[in-house]
Amino acid sequence: MKNMDKARKWVQEGQRIVFFGGAGVSTASGIPDFRSATGLYNRKNQSNYSPEYMLSHEFSEDHPKEFQDYVKNELIFEEAKPNGAHFALTELEKRGQLSCVITQNIDSLHQKAGTKNVIEIHGNLRDYYCKECHKSFTIDYFMDHENPVHCDSCNGIIRPDVVLYGEALDQGKMSQGISQIASADVFIIGGTSLMVYPAAGLINYYRGEKMILINQDPTPLDHQANIAIYEDISKVLEQLVN
Repeated sequence: MKNMDKARKWVQEGQRIVFFGGAGVSTASGIPDFRSATGLYNRKNQSNYSPEYMLSHEFSEDHPKEFQDYVKNELIFEEAKPNGAHFALTELEKRGQLSCVITQNIDSLHQKAGTKNVIEIHGNLRDYYCKECHKSFTIDYFMDHENPVHCDSCNGIIRPDVVLYGEALDQGKMSQGISQIASADVFIIGGTSLMVYPAAGLINYYRGEKMILINQDPTPLDHQANIAIYEDISKVLEQLVN
């Protein structure tokens, strides 16, 4: 049986499917990934700083205006719409087969497609808060004010509720993800290079024998998958679900 046929059979019969995805899930929606030739890390920006440094806790503290400029210009895509991968996962959830989506993405496209149970291990760009008094703000407030955007209560600087380089992941969300993966009967990994830790280490908690990896390019952990498919995930997931 071909890989696609076998993977489709597993997905059609799965009762506790968990999906773990990265930036490649959203590239068909026009949001660049990080490490590909056209990804964020290879795009020119208006500064002399590296993208990795500009997405670090240190940079956000030392250069709040430039950090906010970068977020607004390079990370926020308010017009982006979900693609076939997002909608396929929503369909699986509606059927009662999908336990949850665990995503490294901060674009909220899974929720826009209608998926309810989403664990955002790197946070999101919907929510903002003041670094001083922790008052909550919306993306509209952030986008409508001049950088650096200040809190309207204490005048502290606000920031997106995302995990930056140099910051720890939310252990509550990680524990949720581990629990879901450990109890999954089918585990689908898609659109991720599996090079960013500790997130990539989540796949080690899967105990089953139906791990499907979908990515445009090989990853360092392909040998752990039962099936590896190197194609566009937005099309592959549609085929597996429908």
